[in-house]
Amino acid sequence: MTEYLLKTEENGEKITVHDVHQVLLEMVKVIDAICVKHKIPYFLNGGSALGAVRHQGFIPWDDDLDIGMMREDFERFIMVLKTELPQDYCFQCYQTHKEYNVLIPGMKIRKKGTYLKEVNSLLKNRCTDSDGIFIDVFVYDYCSNRQLRDLPYRMLNQAMMPVLIVLDNLGFNPIGLKNFFMWVARHYGKINQGSEWIGFDLTWTFKSPFHPFVFRKEDLYPTQRVPFEDTMLPIAHHPHEYLCTAIAPSYMTLPPLEQQKPKHIVDIRL
Repeated sequence: MTEYLLKTEENGEKITVHDVHQVLLEMVKVIDAICVKHKIPYFLNGGSALGAVRHQGFIPWDDDLDIGMMREDFERFIMVLKTELPQDYCFQCYQTHKEYNVLIPGMKIRKKGTYLKEVNSLLKNRCTDSDGIFIDVFVYDYCSNRQLRDLPYRMLNQAMMPVLIVLDNLGFNPIGLKNFFMWVARHYGKINQGSEWIGFDLTWTFKSPFHPFVFRKEDLYPTQRVPFEDTMLPIAHHPHEYLCTAIAPSYMTLPPLEQQKPKHIVDIRL
């Protein structure tokens, strides 16, 4: 098995992507148990779903894990985590931490006692309770597949993105602007409630507004459980249709060797 090195400690001890996978696997098992207990549907998102389908576990060089869930389930998930999350974990989201960066995924669930510094220096973690290894939770919501209905809302939040980045990096916490940004995303989901189309909620602005992540809800739900490392985790009901949009139609083809490397982590402690 190829070793994907992340760091060599002063004592010579190596930290590899496989080591991170073991921590993430432990974490997702905890999250899965909570979601099953409280009947909160979720699914492996993006590259994590690709790993489940193509590798029956982690992509060997992938150094993170993402899950997704609908907004109504996400809001219930927040309430459940307040009492159910073990003490050696914490979670961060804008609903509980007003310093949270609203441009990143809706929630980070972190393992205390670890440390992870991400590559992207413009989207720093401003939450002081933990910088630990994390699992990202992406919020999905109802949307329209008609551009005339979709694009104005999407462009509005897209326009706010650089302002939020600049203010955050200047040391400001623009609560009013962040509240409006979040309101636009929630409002857009509400006016499309019941649509057959769902996608990343409008707080995710790192994709062209002309080609957003939009899926038929029937391709995602009901989810199905598939092998993932030594356990079973949920993925989209129709994984081919989901991955063709979330990744690419050629998702089963391995990338060139020079692209098979971790890309999210600058520094790490386990």
